[in-house]
Amino acid sequence: MAATMTNVEEIRNRVILGEYDIKNVHTSDYPGNYPGYDDAWDMRKFQKNFRIDMVHLNESSMEFDMVGIDASIANAFRRILLAEVPTMAIEKVFIYNNTSIVQDEVLAQRLGLVPIKADPRLFEYRSPGEESATEEEGSEIDTIQLQLKIKCSRNPRASKDTADPRELYLNHMVYSSHIKWVPIGNQADVFADSVIGPVHDDILIAQLRPGQEMDIVMHCVKGLGQDHAKFSPVATASYRLLPEITLLETVEGEKAERLKRCFSRGVIDIEDVDGRKVAKVVNSRLDTCSREFLRHDDLKNVVKLGRFRDHFIFTVESTGILTPDVLVTEAIKVLMVKCQRFLNELDSTDLE
Repeated sequence: MAATMTNVEEIRNRVILGEYDIKNVHTSDYPGNYPGYDDAWDMRKFQKNFRIDMVHLNESSMEFDMVGIDASIANAFRRILLAEVPTMAIEKVFIYNNTSIVQDEVLAQRLGLVPIKADPRLFEYRSPGEESATEEEGSEIDTIQLQLKIKCSRNPRASKDTADPRELYLNHMVYSSHIKWVPIGNQADVFADSVIGPVHDDILIAQLRPGQEMDIVMHCVKGLGQDHAKFSPVATASYRLLPEITLLETVEGEKAERLKRCFSRGVIDIEDVDGRKVAKVVNSRLDTCSREFLRHDDLKNVVKLGRFRDHFIFTVESTGILTPDVLVTEAIKVLMVKCQRFLNELDSTDLE
């Protein structure tokens, strides 16, 4: 590669965002590509450079930095979070009675997408051979049974002058809170300390009118998001590269104010230097890849936008089935199993 020593570090470690193009997109630090650089894989070097920094964590979301890895590994980790961490979801819907205006197949689809609060690590996958023999009952080790039984009626205490359905009818709004867990076998004892049911109680499923009712039994099984989106444990799992914003020259006065408005709040600040208003980069992490400054001819050449190639800012938002930190731990386990399987294939003598 034709690169001078003055910009080789930038090519290796930064992604540069220009006005019309993005430079240094592809990884290029592989062995023998740059004279004087030893890019051979070294475990000690990787352990020294790799780190995970926790930025934010609560019951539903987390943000952390993963530093010192290639984009391919970061993307593999993201895809595992989306599609290969198992959860429990409604798979079978047995509709014994449904006189609402919602068609059976639409109702089954809506019920299947309701996230169920149950630890999938405590259940086994349901083997395909068991479906024909025990389809309607399941077993305590691979199935959770839920029931939705509700009937709408008129409210005898409602005022004659009201037209509000909330006062006229009883049970006219079917929410996920009406879905109840029916233990199978010894599940009542095993999960005595757990609350199995919908994650959220306020998910609207259907609306009823007097005389309409629902009598439904549902079976939840363990599955993967790659088979159906209802098994995905995350609402979103994404990453972005850590931004780097460099001011190539001093920006002051009215230009500094305009430059501040070109970026997200908190990225650029104005400080007083000997009575002059001078722009200063405060927190480039808050940048959302805005290139608004490129619209200004007097600003486009004073700012350099870049991204750290090996610094990934991960954002994970859970559906509530498992906490985000547990999801990340499970994703790492899945990745480790994949790596071990690959090593076993390399060591296998029965290569075909």
